[in-house]
Amino acid sequence: MARKAEVQILNAPSDVISSVKFAPKTNQFLLVSSWDTSVRLYDVVNNTLRHKFFHSSPVLDCAFLDSVKTVSGGLDNTVKLYDLNTHIEHNLGTHDAAVKCVEYASMVNGILTGSWDRTVKLWDGREKECVGTYDQSAGKVYSMSCIEERLVVATSDRKVLIWDLRHMSNYVERRESSLKYQTRTVRCFPNKEGYVMSSIEGRVALEYFNPSPEWQKKKFAFKCHRSKQNEIEHIYPVNAISFHNVYHTFATGGSDGFVNIWDGFNKKRLCQFHMYDSSISSLCFSEDGSALAIACSYMDEAETPPEPYPEPTLYVRYVSEQETRPK
Repeated sequence: MARKAEVQILNAPSDVISSVKFAPKTNQFLLVSSWDTSVRLYDVVNNTLRHKFFHSSPVLDCAFLDSVKTVSGGLDNTVKLYDLNTHIEHNLGTHDAAVKCVEYASMVNGILTGSWDRTVKLWDGREKECVGTYDQSAGKVYSMSCIEERLVVATSDRKVLIWDLRHMSNYVERRESSLKYQTRTVRCFPNKEGYVMSSIEGRVALEYFNPSPEWQKKKFAFKCHRSKQNEIEHIYPVNAISFHNVYHTFATGGSDGFVNIWDGFNKKRLCQFHMYDSSISSLCFSEDGSALAIACSYMDEAETPPEPYPEPTLYVRYVSEQETRPK
């Protein structure tokens, strides 16, 4: 029997889905965090909820450390380690405000957490201790992304801080966001040349690390996730970005309920999927690029909530080469 191109995952969380992450080297297992205080593990191939555990408050992000260990953080200010095999949980430590982002940094075998307390912390997962706290120039951490030694942190004051994980005594560079409005998300290119970031005002920017003028003139921003109705332009936040690790194209998800795939290097949109149930709150390509997890959650964007109130939904789309490969 041919596999469906897209599957709706059963037993989705009951509140906003904050993050979806595929396990390393597989498109079978998906970790999902939610405002319903749960972190869930799904077996996507069999469409089953394999496991769930809870924080005491909404969970804002989650990540795999390896195929069985996870880290998560949220509004309880706590960084939680969880072993999916033994079901043992361990509170690694805390921030002074909500933990907005968690990432595994394989190069230093550490866990990075970014918080609204305006710091990033580095944790040693084996010793289970904090090994560094780094001030983010007075900005709350809204999004962060790391690839090998590079860490990019986007903050509430529209700043972007670039760090080298091998020398964390100070940031390498502090930039102003090239987008005029609040940053929603940032993701590093798989080839380490730069990063893509999005804002609440229907725009995405591609930026390069290399400070030379020849590289800096390659950077650009473009409008997306907008629609015209009766001559009025509706502009939506771009909430999610995920890179295809093989082709280096990327997906964006917006509060318009659409997912687009872009070839950023050739400045082209490759495709747009159908409209989803509500805002796209998180996206994640599997490591081999064969599957894209798509989380839909109504995030209180409208002045009056729609009727009926949209339930969060979760999909996995098995993307084709045609949809993701540069033309």
